[in-house]
Amino acid sequence: MKMTMMKMMLVLVVSCVLCVSADSLHDDLAINGCSDSDGEFMYALDGEEVWVADFINKKGVEPQPNFIDHMSYQEGTYESAVANQQICKQNLKVDLEAYNNPPLQLDPPSSPIIYPRNDVELGQKNTLICHVTGFYPAPVKVHWTKNGQKVTEGTSINVPYLNKDITFHQVSRLDFTPQLGDMYSCTVEHVALDQPLTRIWDVDVQQPSIGPAVFCGLGLTVGLLGVAAGTFFLIKGNECS
Repeated sequence: MKMTMMKMMLVLVVSCVLCVSADSLHDDLAINGCSDSDGEFMYALDGEEVWVADFINKKGVEPQPNFIDHMSYQEGTYESAVANQQICKQNLKVDLEAYNNPPLQLDPPSSPIIYPRNDVELGQKNTLICHVTGFYPAPVKVHWTKNGQKVTEGTSINVPYLNKDITFHQVSRLDFTPQLGDMYSCTVEHVALDQPLTRIWDVDVQQPSIGPAVFCGLGLTVGLLGVAAGTFFLIKGNECS
């Protein structure tokens, strides 16, 4: 129980969550998280990232999906994120000292799930998605392979996203062109895991089944033969009489 309370306390220190709804139709979320050496600041709307602070390249990034109207944040948003990071780190330092540096609670991720973004068509570009959830703390590391060989080109991963139970989820993507027989894998690493979790996905395009058509055609043929045979014997019977 104490560990659970400690986890809650740390999350409230490292993240500022704002949920706003209009007639319960939309969720607006802001996350400010930090550690001694790393940090994250993100705005999201209805489960989609709309603005992320890139503290390495010192700028804001707007990774918005193409199916929504693009929203741009005002000038100074990145500078505000930097200032919030300093406040976050100061608060974290104070609380860790007050609680005598308690051990961090670790929650391992569930087994990853792999699925294609679009229906698979051989030779047509597509995207594989690897979804990982239920872990704490963030982030996870995700590695892709194709036919046993490590793949880095065409891969990407979003920033950790907060779940309602104070764990996180992340999504990694791999751009690929499916060819029959190819096999892909998504491997997840996390501090709470004794060994990585791996999920395999292979290219298997389902062909239309010919079974029902064959049986239907066979049944129709047998039926027509039966009608023809019945007509023949009926005629012969009338001739004999």
